[in-house]
Amino acid sequence: MRSVDEHRAAVAALVPRQRVVDLPPEGAVGLTLARDVVAPLSLPPFTNSAMDGYAVHAADAAAGAVLPVAFDVPAGRTDVPPLPPGSACRIMTGAPVPDGADAVVPVERTDAGIDRVRIDEAPEPGRFFRAAGSDIETGEVALRGGETVGPAVVGLAAALGLTAVPVFAPPHVAVLSTGSELVEPGTPLRPGQIYESNAPMLASAIREAGATAEVLRFVADHPDALLGRLAERVAAGGVDLVVTSGGVSAGAYEVVKEALASRGVDFVKVAMQPGMPQGCGTVGFDDGARVPFVTFPGNPVSALVSFEVFLRPALRAAMGLPDRPRRTARLAEPVASIPGKRQYLRGLVAEKDDGTDSVSVLGGPGSHYLRWLSQANCLLDVPAEVEHLAAGAPVDLIVLDGTH
Repeated sequence: MRSVDEHRAAVAALVPRQRVVDLPPEGAVGLTLARDVVAPLSLPPFTNSAMDGYAVHAADAAAGAVLPVAFDVPAGRTDVPPLPPGSACRIMTGAPVPDGADAVVPVERTDAGIDRVRIDEAPEPGRFFRAAGSDIETGEVALRGGETVGPAVVGLAAALGLTAVPVFAPPHVAVLSTGSELVEPGTPLRPGQIYESNAPMLASAIREAGATAEVLRFVADHPDALLGRLAERVAAGGVDLVVTSGGVSAGAYEVVKEALASRGVDFVKVAMQPGMPQGCGTVGFDDGARVPFVTFPGNPVSALVSFEVFLRPALRAAMGLPDRPRRTARLAEPVASIPGKRQYLRGLVAEKDDGTDSVSVLGGPGSHYLRWLSQANCLLDVPAEVEHLAAGAPVDLIVLDGTH
């Protein structure tokens, strides 16, 4: 059998670093900047007031001095004249400081006069100024390659007047669940039918990872039908990767395996539980298109654990993003493991009163126990060579809660 690390490397090779695209800053949230971006202007672009008050010559504004108010400078004024000696001007927060002024007296430290103003506290030169370029200067690196675009990055980009930023494009993934037994939720079930859950679950996981996804619904369990639907979608363009669930095991009616084994997908057994039957490769179509495929087992827990172990790290790396955090916790109870298979157990990790982390296993190892996975905030990663872990033993965890 192939090891988990070997199969993870095979999947990662199918999802290379994505192309660079220029997107509006607010449309790039969650993506990674592909390169440094230098500031096209300084911030602030002009020296402005940090307070509502009066711009003055500090030498003229001793405590008790009464100065004539020469003019007002509201925020947004573009024709600010120089300040005459021996006078003050009313100025608002963010407004340009006139030439000749070297201090701002906050309005609270005056009598708030309109035509004339009494200074109650002498200002220090340079006080309450926001100097031009004090945040960032023209030509400085403003946004660094590798940084994830978030609200603060969007704000800085907008303040610099940037209409687009260079980011790694999110891969677009087409998701297909196979099985004639699958029925769309909302449709009455007949005997032997189940509601489709894998495709929307995997599509949601792909989107949570930062990529984009679409669901190709309900293809009959026949290789020709599967290939026909896939060829139709691939021909339409825009698909970077196809993910399937089901039809990859060793039994009869394994439609994905039948359709793709001769077209470039390697179907293997991976030494793990859940998720032993896996497949990946690049499929060639009759029109010359070639698209990477990753195929997961059909049991829902196997499918989602397989995504977390194999595909999510590849998608995140392709976009320059980090994968799930990992940590170590102490087992709350003993755990038995199947020798020779790496186990991924559903778990709930919590901090104890003494500050240490403790993890409990949720539910059994069965691949159909989706409820327990929905309640888990971590996966216990038990090495293949381990058969038993005692209560209190350390165990590695993949942390699941949180957006990324």
